[in-house]
Amino acid sequence: MDREPAVAGQFYPADQEQLRTLLASLIPAGEPGKALGIVSPHAGYVYSGAVAGHTYSQVRIPDKVVILGPNHHGHGQRAALYPAGAWLTPLGRVAIDTLLSQRLRETCTLLAEDALAHRFEHSLEVQVPFLQYLNPQVRIAAICLGRLGLAELLDLGRALGECLKASGEEILLVASSDMTHYESAEQARVKDSAAIGRILALDPEGLYQVVGARRISMCGVLPAVVMLAACRELGASRGRLVQYGNSGDVSGDFHQVVGYAGLVIT
Repeated sequence: MDREPAVAGQFYPADQEQLRTLLASLIPAGEPGKALGIVSPHAGYVYSGAVAGHTYSQVRIPDKVVILGPNHHGHGQRAALYPAGAWLTPLGRVAIDTLLSQRLRETCTLLAEDALAHRFEHSLEVQVPFLQYLNPQVRIAAICLGRLGLAELLDLGRALGECLKASGEEILLVASSDMTHYESAEQARVKDSAAIGRILALDPEGLYQVVGARRISMCGVLPAVVMLAACRELGASRGRLVQYGNSGDVSGDFHQVVGYAGLVIT
């Protein structure tokens, strides 16, 4: 089953050459290294593309990537694994890695195959062109998460880490998340710093708890918790903040912003 783009022409250009040119401008030259996981924002490229681009510039994109995103619409399964097929973008077709997805389904009992949760969800889709641009051979597994408690998230993360470790392959985890929504830039920075601190500490439990206690509207906290738990299972030793910004950096309106953070876990 091929997934058609839901937000091409809205969050990023629908024209192939325009998209390729934009990605080239967003991803600076660098010396990418191996990583276990990243956090990357998922707003329209005009707002969060620079943070995402700088984050991806730091990472070597392997041939297999697991993308985890939040379920903004509430459709479908709580832990929805996209079935076999491919995702289409203006840059072409990205195949679902069927063997990896099968292993994930067998190891992670919370996962259920479900295309509905992914149909209109932008959080995973906006990551795919970055991956394609940097590695045209990339294959993905796509997981959309919603309505899961901390214990379930940690169990899923541990199982995901065990599955990737058993594969013996280099597989990158991408957690798609924006940070604080619609607060002042100053308030957003204070709140987001608390969440970022827990990510840098490789502390999935602490991230979940501080987001709840401080009422931080980090829409991808569930994917980030799962990614951190998986990376910890894989032996992660360090988190690094690549870039932080907000929508006001583009719009000039700092009264109500959305925060964006790019982080790398190694």
